[in-house]
Amino acid sequence: MPVIKSAKKKLRQDKKRQARNKVVKDALKKVVKEFKKSPSEKKLQAVYKVADTSVKKNLIHRNKAARIKSVLAKSLSPKDEKSTAPKAEKSVKKTPAKKNSAKKSSKK
Repeated sequence: MPVIKSAKKKLRQDKKRQARNKVVKDALKKVVKEFKKSPSEKKLQAVYKVADTSVKKNLIHRNKAARIKSVLAKSLSPKDEKSTAPKAEKSVKKTPAKKNSAKKSSKK
């Protein structure tokens, strides 16, 4: 337990913040779980909203939120589109190999 007055105050602040953050994190977990049970467009929008809120409050990284949203959006899309859609080919530009021209040094 803290002895110094400022450390006691910091502990009180941390407890309040922890409780506030837990509410948002639990909400995100709950919404994702509900979406996975029965996916729908409306529940996906709820996931987006809660994920963006948690990013704004620095509870999760923005890339994690993007990953969550992406995975869930893909699970909502119909399976038929995945199999029939042609895969986009990557355009790879081939560059000619550089020639190693070793210069001969002439010593006298």
